[in-house]
Amino acid sequence: MTGCTGIEIPEDAKGEASLEIPALDQATTAIGLSGRGVLYIGLILCFFGFAFGLVVYAQLKKLPVHKAMLQISELIYSTCRAYLTKQGQFLLILWVFITAVIVVYYNVLMSFPWGAVLIIVFFSLLGMAGSYGVAWFGIRVNTLANSRTAYAALGGKPLPLHRIPLKSGMSIGMVLISLELFVMLIILLFLPPTLGGACFIGFAIGESLGASALRIAGGIFTKIADIGSDLMKIVFKIDEDDPRNPGVIADCTGDNAGDSVGPSADGFETYGVTGVALVTFIIMAFNPDIQATLLVWIFAIRAAMLVASVLAYGINALITDNKYRNAKEMNFEAPLTSLVWITSIICIGFTYLTSWAILGSQQLGWILATIVTCGTLAGALIPELVKVFTSTKSRHVRETVKSSREGGASLNILSGVVAGNFSAYWLGIVIVGLMAVALWISSFGLADVMQVDAPAVFAFGLVAFGFLGMGPVTIAVDSYGPVTDNAQSVYELSQIEQVPGIEAELTKALGEKPEWSRAKYMLEENDGAGNTFKATAKPVLIGTAVVGATTMIFSIIIGLTNGLENTAFLSIMHAPFLLGFILGGSIIFWFSGASIQAVTTGAYRAVEYIKKTIKLDDSSERASEKDSRAIVEICTQYAQQGMLNIFLAVFFATLAFAFVEPFLFIGYLISIAIFGLYQAIYMANAGGAWDNAKKVVETDLHAKGTALHDATIVGDTVGDPFKDTSSVALNPIIKFTTLFGLLAVELGVHLSNEGLSTLVYILSAVFFLISTFFVYRSFYGMRIQSAPADEDELALTNQAGGNS
Repeated sequence: MTGCTGIEIPEDAKGEASLEIPALDQATTAIGLSGRGVLYIGLILCFFGFAFGLVVYAQLKKLPVHKAMLQISELIYSTCRAYLTKQGQFLLILWVFITAVIVVYYNVLMSFPWGAVLIIVFFSLLGMAGSYGVAWFGIRVNTLANSRTAYAALGGKPLPLHRIPLKSGMSIGMVLISLELFVMLIILLFLPPTLGGACFIGFAIGESLGASALRIAGGIFTKIADIGSDLMKIVFKIDEDDPRNPGVIADCTGDNAGDSVGPSADGFETYGVTGVALVTFIIMAFNPDIQATLLVWIFAIRAAMLVASVLAYGINALITDNKYRNAKEMNFEAPLTSLVWITSIICIGFTYLTSWAILGSQQLGWILATIVTCGTLAGALIPELVKVFTSTKSRHVRETVKSSREGGASLNILSGVVAGNFSAYWLGIVIVGLMAVALWISSFGLADVMQVDAPAVFAFGLVAFGFLGMGPVTIAVDSYGPVTDNAQSVYELSQIEQVPGIEAELTKALGEKPEWSRAKYMLEENDGAGNTFKATAKPVLIGTAVVGATTMIFSIIIGLTNGLENTAFLSIMHAPFLLGFILGGSIIFWFSGASIQAVTTGAYRAVEYIKKTIKLDDSSERASEKDSRAIVEICTQYAQQGMLNIFLAVFFATLAFAFVEPFLFIGYLISIAIFGLYQAIYMANAGGAWDNAKKVVETDLHAKGTALHDATIVGDTVGDPFKDTSSVALNPIIKFTTLFGLLAVELGVHLSNEGLSTLVYILSAVFFLISTFFVYRSFYGMRIQSAPADEDELALTNQAGGNS
């Protein structure tokens, strides 16, 4: 096969190497435009999305802000910049591992020429750079918005406190989705068709690598800083954002590293990987005469969703402005909820309209649009359900507060565990219910256009696609949280109330006297809304990972079974398949422990340093910048150590299990998706309940500094790594394992078919031993060690020896 660049692809290439993009000229649309014409319009809409993000960025930069607040936000940004620079260097090291497998697979085994291999490697680098780039843009926008939000609170009106964080979130969401769509359209439109499929896989693996590393490291970083800062409230009875606490700046940096960098990279990867899963499935499972039209339909829907999201944002802004323009009180959750529902309704309308434009009035168009609608509804229903367990007004959160009154931290933690467990049940029921509806709809003729009889699997992939229909808005409400959290901290750290002549200065600037106490109350209340909506985005992303992984796993199955001709091994009667299914759960639970262990050790070091350096005497006004940066260094150090152990353990485990037996690996992939779904939902919503129980005590009960407050702080420190470290990182881990597994299992099968089965088993054993080493190291290499010796452990050992 020879592409338009003259690069020759081997005729006998198999598996993912053989994926060839169908000629787009074959695609016909009901409105008369060619398939290419439709996709060119998509490219134009991507530029529109970039422009929207950049315009909002410029608008945020021009908003008024006091220099005392600006100084703090720029300090936060500088520490974020230092953190991301180190992470970028680290990512390049990890990328070398992925590149080695890509080169071996495509060049050595598939005999792709070096020109083709270098293009695939370039797109893997581009995918990783995309995840990294949107993360960088996210922290820059959020650190502009945090000080502007803090300043806006001084006017005493709540509307600007809602408008600024949401605007910054929409900016990130539009740039993120537009960039991901732009790269995929470039592959589709301008690369040789023979290279397109391989470049999609390379791009997806790269962005998945970037998201996995940034999510894991960001989650560890932010919770080391958060716990270290929060515990000082109990130890020294100081405020959460006391400027004398050197951990507060690190906490603000962590809000961006974990709650902005992580979600931005994760969102970029999620949209890309889901698209690649569907592209792969369409090429492998559908009749050749309709493949091009379906590809055009998929990307036309994606482009239309950009327009739908901006339209919904504009409509919701008008409604919110009219309702709250002169209001002194505001339910900050209400306009975020209405935005999600308005976007969902408009996206559903655009889905049917776009399907009609591409596929006309034929039955297939209505089937596909209705299945996507199931996913879009899930994207709106899941946040509503999450609020039942995490909102400051929910009965589960109120129950957590009540139990803490008499039962302290113990009952507080138990109530949060209850909320997490119940949420896993209800969210699981909703996800399965909507997938069942999609399954039923797929039975009305979807199989008629497929060469592989698997309409249900494609339907499940479209549900995941529908989850992501309101992409920019999902990212926007998720990004709302780190801005509101930082705004509260910026206000306190700026010590603006103590600036000489500040009352007169602000009265002149604002046209009225600043409302100090009201400003602080509104910032606290808005942070509660941010916590809730940070929690709502997590199950949407993890649900997408699981449902989307189903489609990708099935693509692997099609290749292994020669188009489903032999499915005997896909059964629990085939022992390796069952063993793989059992094996996946062990990885999920190890990962949860390893990520929290990194937080525990790092937080211990942070607390240790803060206790030694904090100055609370009357002459001390704020912590030194040197001490604040030292805490950031501690967080970065343990985040990178934890991430390295986890990533390499997952990387080599994927190779080991893919090599040992392909159907064991299929069971393993299904298992990590299912175990990961429920573990992530449980941990995310338990953490959200603990977090907002503390917020209720602080804002509604005004009980800071009490025993009740201390109990909720303890619960929150347990919930922090639950919701912002382990649960959120399971999403990219599942997708990275599945995507990388595409190449790994093909690599193992190819070597076995070449008569090298013994080598495959030896390599599998070696990879497993390497993985086990990093699993071992993720605890024993990350333990808390006292200097010069672990005296407490030594005493316990001696006591045990004496008793024996």
